[in-house]
Amino acid sequence: MDRDKLLELITKAVIEELQYQKRRVPVGVSARHIHVSRQDLDTLFGKGYQLHKLKPLMADDFASEETVTLVGPNLRTIERVRILGPERKRTQVEIARTDAVRLGVNPPVRPSGDVDGSAGIVVVGPKGALNLKEGCILANRHIHMTPADAEPIGLKDNDYVTVRAGGEKGAVLYNVQIRVNEKFDTEMHIDTDDANAIGVRCGDLVEIML
Repeated sequence: MDRDKLLELITKAVIEELQYQKRRVPVGVSARHIHVSRQDLDTLFGKGYQLHKLKPLMADDFASEETVTLVGPNLRTIERVRILGPERKRTQVEIARTDAVRLGVNPPVRPSGDVDGSAGIVVVGPKGALNLKEGCILANRHIHMTPADAEPIGLKDNDYVTVRAGGEKGAVLYNVQIRVNEKFDTEMHIDTDDANAIGVRCGDLVEIML
């Protein structure tokens, strides 16, 4: 093999490896939680109540010290469900399918914020309770990305991709939404059911398949 051909092959291999590395993203496992509106926070904790930051999350989001109890139509409960701040325009409860079975609810799979026509649920706080007619969802699989990480591999906001996870219980995950914002950290979010089923933990790397 002549030198020029060898150089071409090496260059191609390096480019392919760099592209592969750009398609590898860390996993964040999202446990059940709730986002609340200002009005509903008043109902649950008292008028004018302010959430207390426990841990910073992505962008402006944070885990708060405050938790609530979820009550399903079968009257079974899940306690200590953490509130994520800041306040939102509409209250949204995000649970996993196993949680839904326990509570006797049937929430749809939705992107965050899409709660029209979703499942109802009761939320109980220290000062009051909410009887939500809608607002309970199973969050869809999604990848938060910065523009700097999305653009080199040809992805844009609201694209859908397939993701491959390795390991002993390796799997291929379909219908993964891409969400691009300069405030994001690049990270794939799946719920606890998906994480347990395919044997991944926070920080594990998965591959976007293009």
